[in-house]
Amino acid sequence: MDIGLIGLGKMGGNMRERLRRGGHTVVGFDRNPDLADVDSLEALVEALPSPKVVWVMVPSGQPTHDTITTLGELLSEGDLVVDGGNSRWTDDKAHAAQLAEKGIGFVDCGVSGGVWGLENGYALMYGGSEEDIAKVQPAFDALRPEGEFGSVHAGKVGAGHFSKMVHNGIEYAVMQSYAEGWELLEAADEVENVTEVFRSWREGTVIRSWLLDLLVAALDDDPALGSIRGYADDSGEGRWTVEAGIEHAVATPAITAALYARFVSRQDDSPAMKAVAAMRNQFGGHAVHTAAPAGGDAPESGEQEGTAHPARTESGD
Repeated sequence: MDIGLIGLGKMGGNMRERLRRGGHTVVGFDRNPDLADVDSLEALVEALPSPKVVWVMVPSGQPTHDTITTLGELLSEGDLVVDGGNSRWTDDKAHAAQLAEKGIGFVDCGVSGGVWGLENGYALMYGGSEEDIAKVQPAFDALRPEGEFGSVHAGKVGAGHFSKMVHNGIEYAVMQSYAEGWELLEAADEVENVTEVFRSWREGTVIRSWLLDLLVAALDDDPALGSIRGYADDSGEGRWTVEAGIEHAVATPAITAALYARFVSRQDDSPAMKAVAAMRNQFGGHAVHTAAPAGGDAPESGEQEGTAHPARTESGD
């Protein structure tokens, strides 16, 4: 199929490559001209055959809203917009209604896979009508991992991003558990090789996971995580998950505690947050805040994105 892709940062750029490897024609646009195939949204739309499918991978909030509003002016009845960023699910409903006035379809898609998705595939959670899903299904099939799992039509518009939001909330809690365990093992005189303890858990235990693998990789690179400041950002989904729990009267104590731990990390240099920051960097390429040299202040480290809007990463937590 032919597809337009807007936002070619760490995830978007790799998604373009995976789609091309799958035999699809991708026209990419990014505000960074070194990454783009065309120099404007108008040129991107012009290059696509009808019915046109355009996938948006820019930061959530105003950047996504502005991009979708512009596409609403450029696309025609029967065309389709896919929001694959980390938009809040309530925004999806507004964008679907906005585009529907012009006969343009809308699909929201939560994407997980980080910087490893090019080789391993991306877990996809999408929401929308059966008719609209069918228009973009070949792209979903190319992006998803091989095997039985990794892709789901979660429900109506908003279901994809709601599912991804809960996914990231769970991720917060799992990462926090590993991080607290690492800090406790480091604090105990009895344990002499913390990295090897974590490595041993990668096989045969009930807590083995890809996040555990990534933490071991980070510890191999920096056994005491001494180069990382104990400061962890949050990308929004954790907050939204807690708020959704309140709205639906569903208690989320583990996710809430993990979110609050990140807030605390911005006041104190938390040992556990070194591990959380290291895992985020491993799976998503998220920038870390480096530790201060002896006697100096820690330099601030920001996100470095090649996306259409560099306000925040498009790859989730």
